[in-house]
Amino acid sequence: MHVRREVIHIHLPRRSTSKCDMVGMVIERDSVGEEGDDVVTPGEFLGEATEFVAGKGAYVSPNGRSVRACLTGRRKVTAAPPGSHDNRSTIEIVGHKAHGAVPQPGSIVIARVTKVMARNASADIMCVDSKAVKEKFSGIIRQQDVRATEIDKVDMYQSFRPGDIVRALVLSLGDARAYYLSTAKNELGVVSAQSISGGTMVPISWTEMQCPLTGQIEQRKVAKVD
Repeated sequence: MHVRREVIHIHLPRRSTSKCDMVGMVIERDSVGEEGDDVVTPGEFLGEATEFVAGKGAYVSPNGRSVRACLTGRRKVTAAPPGSHDNRSTIEIVGHKAHGAVPQPGSIVIARVTKVMARNASADIMCVDSKAVKEKFSGIIRQQDVRATEIDKVDMYQSFRPGDIVRALVLSLGDARAYYLSTAKNELGVVSAQSISGGTMVPISWTEMQCPLTGQIEQRKVAKVD
């Protein structure tokens, strides 16, 4: 159960010989309920994993110690049913409009690259497990998550370009409230890209795509398309 302490300020008149002033009184009371009125946002700490099971809209952090929110809403705690082997309560996020699909660690997402820097690339997530999202979710592909081999030799500028469509795996929710994404599998990486000339490029190897209009070859971390 979620316990919330409310502080109520009451001001009562006190008459003195010179004037009538106000005396402040503070009353505290505990209110107990299944849902908290406080709104949580993605990445926010909800409780220790030793005390709570992650329900809808929540996930266990990569270190396995804490439960965190993966969408915006109000927390709801449900006690374990009588006789359950797991006595932990379930915590979930409710009271928010339907999101459509929501990224979770382990999900496969389709994202559009928006910015490429020396150590990472930013992307907007468009689909989660083939379902469209209704809200904006941001993702970051770090240099160490581009591919599984020769990580120290990864060149971000030769792996992605702004506008590329990539298939990626959700690793976790990062510190900046952007999901950490990985393309370090054969089936992950760029699935669609426009050349400098505006043509839709065709993959010709694991690291190259070719413009059908000009024949120009550009570097990419190409996904193996089924």
